[in-house]
Amino acid sequence: MHQPADFHNARPYKTRILYATALLLIIALGLASRKYAQALPPFLAEHAGDALWAAMVYVGIRLLLPARPLLFAAVASLLFSFAIELSQLYQADWIVALRHTTPGALVLGRGFLPLDLLRYAVGVLGAFGVDWGVRVTSLRAL
Repeated sequence: MHQPADFHNARPYKTRILYATALLLIIALGLASRKYAQALPPFLAEHAGDALWAAMVYVGIRLLLPARPLLFAAVASLLFSFAIELSQLYQADWIVALRHTTPGALVLGRGFLPLDLLRYAVGVLGAFGVDWGVRVTSLRAL
C-alpha cells in the first residue's frame, strides 16, 4: 500500500480543521492567561501570554499554508512576531493610540520588551514541536 509523503497534504480538510481548532484553543488559552493571571503561578502569568501569542501566529500560518514545510512556518512566525515587537519602538501618535485599544494591544502589543523575543521563540518552538510530533505520529499510523 502506498503511503503519502506528507500526511497534511494527504488530508487537507482534516488538516485545516485541526489547525483551526488548535488556533481557537490557543486564543482561548492566551486570553485566559491574561484575564486569570492572578490564578496562575507567577512564572506562567508573566510569560505564557506572549508565548501563546507566537504559537498562535505559527498555527495561523500552518492553517493558511498547510502545504509549506514546518520550518517555513516556524521561521515566518518568528519573523512576524519579531517584526511586531520591533514595531513597538515606533511611537507615532496614531499607532500609540491604536495600541491603547484592546484589539490594538492584543495584536500590536504596547511597548518593546527584549524578553518578549525570547517568549516568542519559546512559543514558536513549542508549537513547532507539537506540530512535528503530531506529523511523525500520524505518518507512523498510516
